Amino acid sequence: MNKNLSYFLLLLLVIVLIIGSAVFQKVHRDVSLPGTNRQYYKIVSLTIPNNLSFAGEPVPLDIFYVREALDRELSVNTYWHSSTLLLFKRAHRWFPVIDTILANQGVPLDFRYMPLVESGLLNIVSPAHAVGFWQLLKSTARENGLEVDRDVDERYDVEKSTRAACRYLKKARKKFGSWTLAVASFNAGQNRIVRFMKQQKTKSFYDMLVADETSRYIYRMLALKMIFENPEDYGFYIEPSQEYPVVPTHTVKVKSAVKNWADFAHLQGISYKLLKYFNPWLRRNSLKNRHHKTYLIKIPNAPFNLTNAKLKE
Repeated sequence: MNKNLSYFLLLLLVIVLIIGSAVFQKVHRDVSLPGTNRQYYKIVSLTIPNNLSFAGEPVPLDIFYVREALDRELSVNTYWHSSTLLLFKRAHRWFPVIDTILANQGVPLDFRYMPLVESGLLNIVSPAHAVGFWQLLKSTARENGLEVDRDVDERYDVEKSTRAACRYLKKARKKFGSWTLAVASFNAGQNRIVRFMKQQKTKSFYDMLVADETSRYIYRMLALKMIFENPEDYGFYIEPSQEYPVVPTHTVKVKSAVKNWADFAHLQGISYKLLKYFNPWLRRNSLKNRHHKTYLIKIPNAPFNLTNAKLKE
């Protein structure tokens, strides 16, 4: 090969590599976020406010360990992007339901963040067998008016479990004189909080030494409150079209036994899966209903009913 041609090709390769490297670095340095012209993505330490409250009760941010505990949860929930982003999307569907019940029950709106911490707005079951959005134990659920048996578990009913949680929280607040201590008792149990208060001679949650899970609980709620009230300050830009929609439903009364819920769903023009999605508190494929109790079954309205043509054949 001609020597001059070899030098030319080598020089050309060097130039291509330099230009390619510059383009690669620029693409990976520049991140455009929705609603902005151009923004460099940075990992930054977040600002802790000087004043903050929960349910009308001031948070003592002048105490160093309170500020640091809040800083921890604010950082975790801000930079764990996928988890917090999904909370925003689910909250669009469920906050209207939860907020209405909180207002009707006389419970501060800040408690809307409790099921986000408890379950991520999912009907999950914990290792301790706590269930639903509010993670209620069987005994707590029954004490607060929910039906829990083999056929029906109303801990999975978002509306009924929210009312039950409100009843618990109001009783705890009356007992302890503080919404913050009511939150702590929701996680740790009232007897344990009473014991801590006596042992440590304090009536303030923020002065109380408790287990790490209970200690972090209120700060997780506070962090989510801050992020949800000012999402763009923490880098969250959610288009309304990307939020999970509120699904309108109507109810069908059931006063007798049901031999097969799949057949019932068929008669309503929906799938068994949709029936169980909107009524997860139905725990089996049938309902004995020996006492002829009236149950309200939610059926999604069109177009959300996703009627399967095969069901009509």
